[in-house]
Amino acid sequence: MTPRQSFFACLQRSPPALFEAALWIAAEHDSEMNLESLLVDFKSLQQRISGSLPMLPVSELAQPLLRRMNDLGFAQDDFTPLRPQVALLNRVLERRRGQPLALGLIALELARGLEIPLVGVNFPGHFLLRVPGADHLLDPCGGRRLYPNDCRELLQRQYGPNLKLSAEHLVTAEPVQMLQRLSRNLRQLHLSNDDYIGALIDAERVLELGNGTAADYLARASLYQRLDCPNAERFDLEHALLLSDDPIQRIRLTERLGHLPPNSIVH
Repeated sequence: MTPRQSFFACLQRSPPALFEAALWIAAEHDSEMNLESLLVDFKSLQQRISGSLPMLPVSELAQPLLRRMNDLGFAQDDFTPLRPQVALLNRVLERRRGQPLALGLIALELARGLEIPLVGVNFPGHFLLRVPGADHLLDPCGGRRLYPNDCRELLQRQYGPNLKLSAEHLVTAEPVQMLQRLSRNLRQLHLSNDDYIGALIDAERVLELGNGTAADYLARASLYQRLDCPNAERFDLEHALLLSDDPIQRIRLTERLGHLPPNSIVH
């Protein structure tokens, strides 16, 4: 199977193999990645962390797990400009530096193997974790507890005072949602680093995962524009137009479609 086929096969399992699926995403960008070797190394990491955790009920071990990861060097990568390696799980495991989502996926897999209850939260701008039933969230970059006021401050730092904290920001993330977020992150990272083919690989995956937004179709249309593929660009602009609720955006999309050459048919 191709890495993409293996990725979707992971999602068909019950429960979905989230961590392995994220590794298959990395494999699409790194043909030399050895998944079996990575999984063996990960098992060793899990055993090392397990032996150093305090003797507490498993429901109280999520924060010690994240702190132990931090002790071992796992931390947010603040180097700018950001590169795709901060979201490619094989590189994050190697460098122990990455985006909050990548660190969170590693923490979730460690927790799963150690039977520590932990779930992901697709918080805007900064992926977070939560122990089910707890009154706080956890930052995957070190394990800091975040209560509602901390979440409001984090949201304001990311988006300014106009975006208010709501219940939907704190909902548990499903595997497909986390993998779609990872794919969007990689799409933007590859684009920012002028790797349009790499960005297109991620843009296609975003839409194949379902529930694509107007922004997702528009992002892929812009990549097709850069790659001089007008027919594919038209297809995505038309889909973005169908999904858009913004009158101004709809006018701009209609104008942009009008400037494209008519569909060419190859016989």
